[in-house]
Amino acid sequence: MPLYKICLLGDGGVGKTSLRERFLGKGFQSGYILTIGADFAVQNLEIDGMQYKFQIWDLAGQQRFEAVRALYYKGSHGAILVFDRTRPESLYTLGNWKRELFTNVGRQIPYIILGNKSDLPNAIDQEELTKFVETSQREVSGVPFKISYLNTSAKSGLNVTEAFSELGRSIKQYIEAYKAAQTAR
Repeated sequence: MPLYKICLLGDGGVGKTSLRERFLGKGFQSGYILTIGADFAVQNLEIDGMQYKFQIWDLAGQQRFEAVRALYYKGSHGAILVFDRTRPESLYTLGNWKRELFTNVGRQIPYIILGNKSDLPNAIDQEELTKFVETSQREVSGVPFKISYLNTSAKSGLNVTEAFSELGRSIKQYIEAYKAAQTAR
């Protein structure tokens, strides 16, 4: 069974831990619990008839944990960048999260973008969001994966499993392309 190491990234309070807990089948708990450094979980998921194991690293979003976070990026196969649809500033900081990810991993890896808390009123400018996703796709041109965007809700479960499935497909495609390129050499 393939094992994929995934990092959940985004500002504090955007719902990374709630998304992870929902994906693990633990449901939704209201109230904010600060992640200290990183938290870790494992979950199996069937994607297109094949079983995968996800090693999920939920990294603390507060700036004061930046030095600690660097340790947890190593060996990552993919990432989920999360922003809170009720807090526009959490979308604007995703560029910093992308830079931190690629600096610490040392290369481009597949990732998806999630607009969480879609069960609440949206405060995100759609044009800004579209521009961010399009810019993200241009930044990874030449690599064999597409940057996907999904609205999610950890509270209702909207698109939570779909997000992990989509990322899993991107990682699989990326690994297959990498192996094919190595074989062609």
